[in-house]
Order: sequence, then structure tokens, then C-alpha cells
Amino acid sequence: MTLAEDLDSRPTLRLRRTFDAPRALVWRAWSRPEILVLWMGPVEWPAFSVTSDFRIGGAWRIGLKSPDTGEALWQGGVYREIVEPERIVFTFKWEGENHEDGPAVDTLVTVQLSETDDGRTEMDFTHDGLKNACSLAGHTHGWTSTADRLEAWLAANPD
Repeated sequence: MTLAEDLDSRPTLRLRRTFDAPRALVWRAWSRPEILVLWMGPVEWPAFSVTSDFRIGGAWRIGLKSPDTGEALWQGGVYREIVEPERIVFTFKWEGENHEDGPAVDTLVTVQLSETDDGRTEMDFTHDGLKNACSLAGHTHGWTSTADRLEAWLAANPD
């Protein structure tokens, strides 16, 4: 079975958000590690470390940490497609065995950014190949909370 066939056989998360920010700013938030670390991760697991070689074939890695317990979770992957300022595709995989998903599987994230007529940015977000329904529920919460944090960062950093 190919990776594409494997991804197709597992659950997919789809989110759509409209941000009151220009696409160039949303792109910058997704493409720069020094900005990613300020909003990435759900509220109960915010990022504390982000490294990113933002180019096709480049690797990325993010550490999330629970403010309550201090426990850290790591995730990483490789950029598969970058079309500035509209599309980013990257692989996503948890590191280690301490994630609620159990043994990690390769998944694929697509972020599509479109300008609206009134100068806002619509984000179509897809996370393909999640492990099961439990993983889908957890990632839905995590990515929704992460998008909320991105929205707050965009509002506080309009330039």
C-alpha cells in the first residue's frame, strides 16, 4: 500500500477559518519559526520550541509543553509543497510513544490561504490520514484551539 492509499483509508480533519488579517500576514505567521512558536499548539499544550527549514524537502519540528504538568510532546515532518502566499503542504508525525494516539503514523497537512474581497484571509485546513476516530476528535480540538491562538496573535500583530 502506498502512503497516499494509506492516508485515504484513514479519517480526515477539515477546518475553515476566516481571519481578519491580510493573507501576507497569515502567510508570515505560518512560514516563520520565530512567529510559529508564539501561537502554535492548543491552549493547554502551547509550543515552546519551533525549528523549521521552510523549503520543499525541509524539515520542521515543534515541541509542545503542558503548563500544568511540564510534560513535552514533539511533532515533526517535512515540507512537501510551498506556493507563496497561498499553499503549504507538510507531513506530520508525533515523536515517541507518549502521545494519546499511541504509536505514531505519517499524516499530511494542507493549509490553503485565500484572500477575500474585503481584505481578510480564508484558511482551508486539512489534516489527512489521522489514526482513528479518537485521533480525529483530539486533533479537531487541538487544531481548532491552535487556530484560535493564531487568530489572537493576528489581532495583536496587525503589521
